[in-house]
Amino acid sequence: MEDLSVVMTLTGGMAGALVLGYVAQRLKVSPIVGYLLAGIAVGPFTPGFIADRAMAEQLAEIGVILLLFGIGLRFHLREMIAMWRVVVPGALIQSTASTIALAVLLHLLGWTWTAGIILGMATSVASTVVMAKVLAERHDLHAQIGYIAFGWTVVEDILTVAMLLLLPIIFVPDGGVSQSAGAALAIAGLKIAGLIAAVVVLGRWIIPGALELIAKTRSGELFTLAVLVLALGIAVGSAKVFGVSMELGAFLAGLAVGRSEFAARAAGDAVPMRDAFSVLFFVSVGMLFDPRSLVEAPLPIAAVLFVVVAVKPLAAALTSRVLGVPFSAAVPVGAAFSQVGEFSFILGGVARDLGLITDTGWNALVATSVISIVVNPFIYNWARGLTSPTPRLAPVDPARRPAIDPKHCILVGYGPVGRIVHRLLEQRGAKITVVDLNLNTVRRIRAQGLQAVYGDVRRPGILEEAGIASAGSLILSADVEDAVEIIRQARLLNPELRVLVRCAHLRDARALRQAGASIVAAGEAEVGVALAEAVTAGDGMDVREAARQRAAIRERLYDSPGAE
Repeated sequence: MEDLSVVMTLTGGMAGALVLGYVAQRLKVSPIVGYLLAGIAVGPFTPGFIADRAMAEQLAEIGVILLLFGIGLRFHLREMIAMWRVVVPGALIQSTASTIALAVLLHLLGWTWTAGIILGMATSVASTVVMAKVLAERHDLHAQIGYIAFGWTVVEDILTVAMLLLLPIIFVPDGGVSQSAGAALAIAGLKIAGLIAAVVVLGRWIIPGALELIAKTRSGELFTLAVLVLALGIAVGSAKVFGVSMELGAFLAGLAVGRSEFAARAAGDAVPMRDAFSVLFFVSVGMLFDPRSLVEAPLPIAAVLFVVVAVKPLAAALTSRVLGVPFSAAVPVGAAFSQVGEFSFILGGVARDLGLITDTGWNALVATSVISIVVNPFIYNWARGLTSPTPRLAPVDPARRPAIDPKHCILVGYGPVGRIVHRLLEQRGAKITVVDLNLNTVRRIRAQGLQAVYGDVRRPGILEEAGIASAGSLILSADVEDAVEIIRQARLLNPELRVLVRCAHLRDARALRQAGASIVAAGEAEVGVALAEAVTAGDGMDVREAARQRAAIRERLYDSPGAE
């Protein structure tokens, strides 16, 4: 029955998220809203099917780990470190300001200073999952806004880890006060330093070697399994050995793998499971929400919500601006913090167990979390529109449709055919990015100073890594499996793309053209053309006439019933 409960929770949660996420998308709001409503629908506070919340949270944790691992893969460590003068003082100032503001408001409502400060610290932390989703929708995750905002959350996560260690030491369960806080902080600092050192060692010497051994097996399943083991293993090890959050460990694991030549392939392999399981995070948050709390304790909820959606983003924006961040980035950075998430629940749960906050405080935290996650995409989009140079006049967002470079060609496959095509393109001055699943081939190409991406073109993210959004053409020089779907996805990412495809059989040509291929070269047809040309080579035919004959043969072959 326990196994059935897992299946029912997974099926019920995802089915609800699918239906309500689709409805939200059709209503032109963030699918996150639909996922949260799905959680409320399958939660214990509404009638009908009730999912296993504990099981949903465990499944959601996998998605959160993979999401943070994927973010770490694509983050440029040097750029993130360069932001430390902003993210470290910024996180400290913003957290302090929002904590004091909430403590004052709650004290006016009759709460103790301790309860107000603890709840303020819990709500000062932003959800990395929500932030990643919202920033990714606006293509800001790997821009200056993303580096500042996400670096800020990393600092906040570290501060929260320290608070989780300190609370049980400072406050014993009956509300009394203990000592040795300084020793706890020193131990926490040593553990975090130890984790960073361990990840650096793993990323530089152990992980690349292990992944290379797996890659040489040419087994896609083994490589995917290796990526999952790395992400989950380092995340769990971070929590068990070093006492930090699994999310922080997963992010550091992504940074370590991202410095290797396996980054693009690892990102592509992690995406499908990441997207499915990360949805369960929002479902599990929705399951915590009791709608009755809006009626039973409206004032504390209103106070907490006001600080989260108004005071906290304003403090973050002003702090960013004072620290030298341009206005165009400071306002969106502030807006990204208008929500609370996973760490808030952890800190709030510990505080409730210690008797530092009551059930009213816990319900206010949950209600604020759900409401703020719902409104956060709207606040962020408003902030981006406010700071955009031409927010309403531009018909197309330039970030979504970068300028096409006609000379940039993505060449998939570097076998005999791929090498011939590469040489001809080089002679014509094209800028070529090769995508290949042979690690040694990719290394040889890079050693020559040329662009190459190691990965399976069928995996999401590999074409993006190669620059498909701005490429002028895509050439599939190998007979790639699932070529039809690859073409469709490529054309979605770049509608102006010119696609040239190789296939083995004429029967596949029609489907490839319907998918969006500009030119299809079928092995059967081209062999026929070559043989016909060889047979008539001694006839003394005019060059133009020979070209017309080849075109006529190709037309008959590709348009014949056998080609369909």
